[in-house]
Amino acid sequence: MSAGQSTEADSRLLSTDGRSPSPRQQPRPTGSALARSEEHEDDTYQQLLKQLHTNAGKNGTTGVVPRMIDIRRQLTEFQLHYKFGMDEVLTKINVLREEFEHTRDYSPIEHVNFRLKSLDRILDKVQRYGCEPTLEGIRGSIRDIAGIRITTSFVSDAYWVAEMLCSQPDLRVVEVKDYIRSPKPNGYQSLHVIVQVPVFLSNRTEFVYVEVQIRTVAMDFWASLEHKIYYTYSGEVPDDIHEELRDAAEKAAALDRQMAEIRDRVTQLKEQAPTSGQGATGPTPAAADRPRTGPWFPDEELSEDEFSGEQATTAAWKWEDIAQQASSQQN
Repeated sequence: MSAGQSTEADSRLLSTDGRSPSPRQQPRPTGSALARSEEHEDDTYQQLLKQLHTNAGKNGTTGVVPRMIDIRRQLTEFQLHYKFGMDEVLTKINVLREEFEHTRDYSPIEHVNFRLKSLDRILDKVQRYGCEPTLEGIRGSIRDIAGIRITTSFVSDAYWVAEMLCSQPDLRVVEVKDYIRSPKPNGYQSLHVIVQVPVFLSNRTEFVYVEVQIRTVAMDFWASLEHKIYYTYSGEVPDDIHEELRDAAEKAAALDRQMAEIRDRVTQLKEQAPTSGQGATGPTPAAADRPRTGPWFPDEELSEDEFSGEQATTAAWKWEDIAQQASSQQN
């Protein structure tokens, strides 16, 4: 089970609203509405291009061809930073997965997919969000340009993986959305965690947003088919199909619960039965036995000795702590 990069058609796997980020889900504009939409899109492109031209001029670039080369460099650098951030988080996930595969009898991670949004998709989101069509505006407003999806076998594993990943001290958890405990109205379920990861470049450090979605195989199956249905209907899905999709989502959730109960019964026979919120091969290690980690991005006033001392021995975060901490940072 190796990580694989999602195709362009599969980039909808990581939307932040539980559905595809693509405008294909939205009713297609016609007539004057279509003309206004195309005009708005052209305006967004022109504003971004104007900023890139201005930046090229500040760099001392003159001439049409050199400026075009500099614009391409700016866009490449912009996208590369997100790729580097995604690579950093993927490395952490792969370390966890390989550790479980080689040293334990069970791995909570079934599959890993990842993708970078294309420039077209980014600009589409700029229009829908109404954010400033500049590189700086995009960096601050759109947080799912780099996206990773982790698929687990059981609901408890989804929380377990989230805890292990978010406990790492060089990841800052910025936002948490728990659509498992509070599903979307359409039935969508998943954990969404937006993190910031430091990317160490040749001359500076960039803190890059990466969205991580964690859900079970059953949740992923439902979400994938729901997208295909929306694609078929161009976003205009009949009400009766909406109801059937919600019903299917409830059945998928029931399947998750049933499989977890079977898992618990089997593990009880081995005297390793996990309880709620624990992994499938027995209890999550006690606080004293869990890995130690420092706080997310220690305060600047902490000295190196302070950070490496007692303050760095905080036990790994539990999911409730992660959600509360992310919520307090937003407020």
